[in-house]
Amino acid sequence: MSRVKRGTTSLKRRKSVLSAVKGYRFGRKSKEREAKIAIAHAGVYSFAHRKDKKSDFRGLWMVRINAAVRPLGMSFSKFIDAMKKKGFDLNRKMLSEIAQQDMTAFERIVNQAK
Repeated sequence: MSRVKRGTTSLKRRKSVLSAVKGYRFGRKSKEREAKIAIAHAGVYSFAHRKDKKSDFRGLWMVRINAAVRPLGMSFSKFIDAMKKKGFDLNRKMLSEIAQQDMTAFERIVNQAK
């Protein structure tokens, strides 16, 4: 049988691990063992933060709506309450987009909700 050198597989694995940690700091970018640990932690954080991102955006939309409603003489909570009582089915994402893009349309929505 012919001789088989097995360095290519381990080099390929090492290369892929180190390419995944480009931009990391200290030994995590250059040492294979630390890089593997960093990749594992990054995966855990990315999973958790994908869930957190939804909450962060919802909070951002509420802040934007509140900032747009305040000059019109309402608070966010009173505005949302009035919207529910009137039966408007606009979610917070759409309301924040309208407030950001077209203030006149948002004013009409607020006036109808009052």
